[in-house]
Amino acid sequence: MAASHRIVAGPVIAAVCAASLAGCGTGTGTSGHENPAPRKAKPPAHAPRSAVRLIGDGSTAYTGAQPRLPRPERLRPGQKPPQFVVFSWDGAGEDSQKLFSHFREVAKANNATMTYFLSGVYLLPDDKRDLYRPPQHSPGRSDIGFNDRRGIAATVEQLRLAWLEGNEIGTHFNGHFCGSGGGVGEWTVQDWKEEIAQAKQFVKTWKTNAGLNGASPLPFDYDKELIGARTPCLEGQRNFMEAARDLGFRYDTSGVNDQVWPKKKQGLWDVSMQLVPFPGHSYEQLAMDYNFMVNQSGTTTRGNPAMHDFWGDQMRDGLLKGFHRAYDGNRAPLIIGNHFESWNGGTYMRAVEEVIETVCTKEEVRCVSFRQLVDWLDAQDPTTLEKLRTLKVGEAPKQGWASFLAGGPARAPKGVPGAPAAKGVPGAPAAKQRPE
Repeated sequence: MAASHRIVAGPVIAAVCAASLAGCGTGTGTSGHENPAPRKAKPPAHAPRSAVRLIGDGSTAYTGAQPRLPRPERLRPGQKPPQFVVFSWDGAGEDSQKLFSHFREVAKANNATMTYFLSGVYLLPDDKRDLYRPPQHSPGRSDIGFNDRRGIAATVEQLRLAWLEGNEIGTHFNGHFCGSGGGVGEWTVQDWKEEIAQAKQFVKTWKTNAGLNGASPLPFDYDKELIGARTPCLEGQRNFMEAARDLGFRYDTSGVNDQVWPKKKQGLWDVSMQLVPFPGHSYEQLAMDYNFMVNQSGTTTRGNPAMHDFWGDQMRDGLLKGFHRAYDGNRAPLIIGNHFESWNGGTYMRAVEEVIETVCTKEEVRCVSFRQLVDWLDAQDPTTLEKLRTLKVGEAPKQGWASFLAGGPARAPKGVPGAPAAKGVPGAPAAKQRPE
């Protein structure tokens, strides 16, 4: 799959020059008049403020508000909600496949922003692996390995550019432990807090750990940027959510749900993964590349090459069926999860790209990050969201959106049932309201 050209970000540290201003003196007048009052010296000019303030070792920095982040607007009474679609990537990193950089370009070309869930160990070199102390495992253990310095530099470059383009950087934590024997499903609340702290720490110290001190920083404060996550294998959600709430997170996307409007759970927005139609089957499928693969070729990532195109089309068509079911129905946000992978010949990457190109340019569609979605949810009238949650999968309001989300019952025109009594006729009875 073709990838975009890599863009090397130049230094972003602005030089600060001190400025001085000479004071003004007054001479003796020659006209016989008194000398004019001495002029007040102008205050020294302030040195220009740097656009960047480094944090810690300079791995991250304060650079102001994130660019290209739209301001959420509350729905007007009777307004149809937009169709939100969230494309998200688990364990986001840039390797020789260059899929991170490729999908950044795909997003830009189709007016989309996304969420990249970074695995912290992708910013930790293998020779420093013992710095990672995973809960319930020995130091230096990781089921997805670590990285090398070239991979760290490439990943940081993509993270920087992605954030500047309005995308979100979440977390997929670190060692990706699933199943029994210390998997995340067995972790305590405190275990999760330790894992999150380490995921943040690896982002905040990648320069020191990788010896890349001359590189440009990530342009955000990760303690503030990080507001949500997806757990490995969708396990351990309950204890993770309790830890995340205590740490100020705003959402979780580690569950499984139908295509309905989100609600809060344990104080966090529950924007779970969703079930979508699985073409050719009577059951539905989780909207994620891995799950399509398992139900097509099993756990092997190198299934029958003769089936690759069919499998990719099957995933693409399933996601599009889920999209149209919401777009023409309840308008519930569609949540899609993926990995930067080449399973079954890269057919799932092709499928996702075709979905992005098909849906993100449609009218009333917003392909956004989870941050943008929860910002929008927080901006809405709670009663509006409650009403949206009454719509079932694929169910459009029978009376139309204008009536369904009206701010209140429309005032009836004069002279028809339900109109107010005529002025100037004391005691005129009010007309009875016609039953709906």
